[in-house]
Amino acid sequence: MKKAFNYVSVLVLFLGLIVTGCSSTMSSAGKSNPELRPDMKLVAGQEVYACNCGAKCPCDTLSNNPGKCTCGVDLVKATVKSVGDGTATLVVNGQERTFKTKGKYACACGLKCPCNTISQNPGKCTCGVDMAKVD
Repeated sequence: MKKAFNYVSVLVLFLGLIVTGCSSTMSSAGKSNPELRPDMKLVAGQEVYACNCGAKCPCDTLSNNPGKCTCGVDLVKATVKSVGDGTATLVVNGQERTFKTKGKYACACGLKCPCNTISQNPGKCTCGVDMAKVD
């Protein structure tokens, strides 16, 4: 009898953990990932790395680290000239170019990752991790 009670207790505990896990997963569905930093907080004079494909390139990749943008081109060091509402004007290879400062994709390394890569296209961030879609 005691053995059956132990089995039932373990089963009830196990089912409780499953229900708790499912409810917490469902409550977070549709919410943005708290480990993503989709916004680049930039200030005039700051140096960042930016996509160098030109104004027609849709990726608008920005990062704190050197590396490749999501379209495969090397990022270049750029200087922030001014910051607007959701945009920043950068001087890239001597030419001004406006970038979006909120990415559709962001580095999925977590909040402590120093690269803080954002892009309008999927791909890898400068630290080599796949970027995650921002909700």
